[in-house]
Amino acid sequence: MRFAHFVSQKAKMWGIVEGKLLRVLQGSPFGEWRATEDMVSLKDVTLLAPCYPSKIVCVGLNYRDHAKELGMVLPQVPVIFLKPPSAVIGHGQKIVYPSSSRQVEYEAELAVIIKKTIRNVPAEHVGQYILGFTCANDVTARDLQREDGQWTRAKSFDTFCPLGPFLAVDLKPDCLTIKLTVNGEIRQNSSTGEMIFPVAELVSFISSVMTLYPGDVVMTGTPPGVGPLRVGDVVSVEIEGIGILSNEVVAG
Repeated sequence: MRFAHFVSQKAKMWGIVEGKLLRVLQGSPFGEWRATEDMVSLKDVTLLAPCYPSKIVCVGLNYRDHAKELGMVLPQVPVIFLKPPSAVIGHGQKIVYPSSSRQVEYEAELAVIIKKTIRNVPAEHVGQYILGFTCANDVTARDLQREDGQWTRAKSFDTFCPLGPFLAVDLKPDCLTIKLTVNGEIRQNSSTGEMIFPVAELVSFISSVMTLYPGDVVMTGTPPGVGPLRVGDVVSVEIEGIGILSNEVVAG
């Protein structure tokens, strides 16, 4: 099942995706909900990000094929960092190319959305704390990342965390096709089966460091093929069972 968070007639709503239509919900997937008889067309709504996290926890170098591409040794434990909630945008919103950077790059990622508060939970019990999954793009100002020697500024610009288009539940995350295109040209094409640390291990590890709250996001790393974005590009992340997240790049 896939859920959509959207605006219709100036009201924010949730719906179940049924082909090109949305069945309107009373309530939301984060709590109690009930499907109604009301239907709206996807083409008539504005899709929103599927959550509003208190934090976005990201993982660096988590694909074997990406590590091989870079000639890097596989990490022994996950390398984690944060993106701010202010970076989040939804499907169809614009990625703003900051004037302070000359090298903005895309990173397709599977994002985990947390269902309920989790702290110090072993991997075998993590599933009950996960609401579902969505597509993500860890947009990065690569030149600023090199310049700073750490990642906060490079990863944190407003609009640098597109999420969407849908929230997929009851999805097995460990062997999904993940692709990214720029203007229709494939730039990244891999499988979540290439992850060094699978989803359950990642969420468990992060929960041993910090409490995760409902709506928080864990971004699980990017496959090989990372590269540049330019003003005017349309970048799309497609993950099997979720959908296609597309955003245009505009000048800051």
